[in-house]
Amino acid sequence: MKRPQIILTAVILLLWGTFPRAFAQEWDSDYINVTLERADKIVATLDITDPVTRESVKQTIAKQYRDLSDLHEKQDGRKAGTKEKWKANPDKLKKKLDKLSKKSEKESDQLKRSFITGLSHDLDGEQIAKVKDGLTYSVAPNTYKVYLQMLPELTAAQREHIWENLIEAREKAMMAGTSKKKHGWFGKYKGRINNYLAAEGYDLKKASETMEAAMSK
Repeated sequence: MKRPQIILTAVILLLWGTFPRAFAQEWDSDYINVTLERADKIVATLDITDPVTRESVKQTIAKQYRDLSDLHEKQDGRKAGTKEKWKANPDKLKKKLDKLSKKSEKESDQLKRSFITGLSHDLDGEQIAKVKDGLTYSVAPNTYKVYLQMLPELTAAQREHIWENLIEAREKAMMAGTSKKKHGWFGKYKGRINNYLAAEGYDLKKASETMEAAMSK
C-alpha cells in the first residue's frame, strides 16, 4: 500500500473510532450516509487535493449536520415541554420561553464556534466561506448577483451594505434546523435590504420588471 493510502486509512479509522458509540446510539447508518453524501458535495467545491485533508473536512461537515440535528431535536423537545407545563400561565410561559430562547442561542453559537474551529485546522477563510454557502444552498452569493444585475448602478457603499446583510443572514441560516428556516432567515434579511434600497431611492419593482424583460428577450 502506498504511503498516502496508509495515511488516509489511518485517518478514516481514527475519525470513525472517535464516534462509534454516539453513532450506534443516536444515528442509523442511513442517516450517517446521508450526512456524508451532503458533506462530500460541499467538499467537492473546495479544490482540496490532499486526500487526508479532504476526508478530514468531509467528516467535520458531516458531523456538524448530525450535531445540529441533535441540538435542534433537544431544543424543540425542551420548548414543547415548557409550553405544556406552563400553558395555563401565559405570563410565566412567556418568561420561560424567552429564557429558553437565550439558552438555545448560546448553544447554537457554541456549536458554530466549535465547527468553524474544526474547519480552520484544514481550510483557509475563503474555503470556510464556501462551506457556509454549501450549508445554505448558496443563497447569499446568488442573491447578491441578482441585486447587482437588477441594480447595476449601485454604489460601492450600497453593494457593501447588501453583502454584509446577506453574510449576516448566512451566519444565522447555517445554524437553522430546516431548509424552510434557512430560507426564512434570508427572507428576513432581504426584507431589510429592500427597505434600505427603497430609502436610498430605488424602485425595486420597476427594476425587477426591467431585468425580467431584458432576460426574456
